[in-house]
Amino acid sequence: ISGSQVKRSLLFSNVRVHSYCEIVDSVILPDVEIGRNARIKKAIIDRGCNIESGMVIGEDHEQDKQRGFRITEKGVVLVTPDMLAQPTHLQR
Repeated sequence: ISGSQVKRSLLFSNVRVHSYCEIVDSVILPDVEIGRNARIKKAIIDRGCNIESGMVIGEDHEQDKQRGFRITEKGVVLVTPDMLAQPTHLQR
């Protein structure tokens, strides 16, 4: 984590958070990279995701739905590598 804010969130091992990010009420699974100026609120980010610089997740559910993200009844946004058109993580 470099020059970013993380509040009420859980970050697993090998998570890289670049500068000027804000992560609130979220769970970030292993091997995730979060680019500069990204904002993530009330979300679960699956293993191996690469969140682009400036991406906003969890603030506008309509925009999140248009991107193909899943949203629970309680407003938690799920993001997987498939939803981001990225390769999925390797299985053991």
